[in-house]
Amino acid sequence: MFEGKEWHGLPGATPDALTELQAIAPAGVPASYFTLLSLSNGGEGPLPVHPLYFCLDSVSEVVERQQTGTYGQPEFQYVFIFGSNGAGEYLALDLRQSLPWPVVAIDMIAGMESAEVVSEDFDSFLNLVGVE
Repeated sequence: MFEGKEWHGLPGATPDALTELQAIAPAGVPASYFTLLSLSNGGEGPLPVHPLYFCLDSVSEVVERQQTGTYGQPEFQYVFIFGSNGAGEYLALDLRQSLPWPVVAIDMIAGMESAEVVSEDFDSFLNLVGVE
């Protein structure tokens, strides 16, 4: 998936962990997201666009956030957060849009009004990961 790109990944998630996440993730989360987690259950690498870096959340982090609803702000219920830039911005699928959902960067403090489109969908986002 990231051959020839700069990606510092962790070992992949277990099938049981992925099944747990799939059961609670919004319908429509792309299969490529789960494939990424099966290969790298967390990791990081550069992006050639804002926010310039991507830190992938592990399955356990995403499951906990989905189960507890701890997004910091109520309006974050309209996104599926799957990572950050490691410096104050979430990376998420914008569930307010139609499928395929765009990937957005959201300032953790400013909230949804700060949402900026990073890519038109998750697969396009994956093409950007690991490129400076």
